[in-house]
Amino acid sequence: MKSIVISSAIAALLMLSGCSDKDPKVDDSAVDSGMKQEVVQDPSAQEVAPIQTETVSSSEAAVMSDGTAQETDGQVMMRVEKELLTIYFDFDKFNIRSDMQGNLSTDANIAKTKAKDFSIKLEGNCDEWGSDEYNFALGLKRSNTVKKALVAEGVDASRIAMVSFGESNPVCNDKTRECWAKNRRVDFKLLP
Repeated sequence: MKSIVISSAIAALLMLSGCSDKDPKVDDSAVDSGMKQEVVQDPSAQEVAPIQTETVSSSEAAVMSDGTAQETDGQVMMRVEKELLTIYFDFDKFNIRSDMQGNLSTDANIAKTKAKDFSIKLEGNCDEWGSDEYNFALGLKRSNTVKKALVAEGVDASRIAMVSFGESNPVCNDKTRECWAKNRRVDFKLLP
């Protein structure tokens, strides 16, 4: 019985080793029978046409049928937003300073004319003095004061949203009085 198992194993190994020829065999019968194919290269197949690229302007302006460019809403928002003036506040105060009344009137006029199709977001900011909770509350009070002043000048209250960043959105990080004064502010952002 033992010899039958050994002889079966040897026969199986011989069969498997015969199938493991690693060199591929090429069937030369097609070449021998005269069916040899000649490779003809098409000269135009060798030349590849150059890739044509088109440069697209980085601006989002729409081109009208007469060739003139028209600003998109995003471009108008960015342009008008640059015209809006920041309102600055005194330390620990949320009333509008007398020197900021002109800025506020300018912003109200822009909101009623150039930005009439957009909503306005008022972003209240504070310097680093005070607790986080206190500064978030003070930033919101500053935004609310500016909102009331804009409404008093004729801007629709439903177009105005408010947010407070407290001390988390400084424009200056120096440890000076001038720097802290730049951070006590309300910024204007336009929304579609």
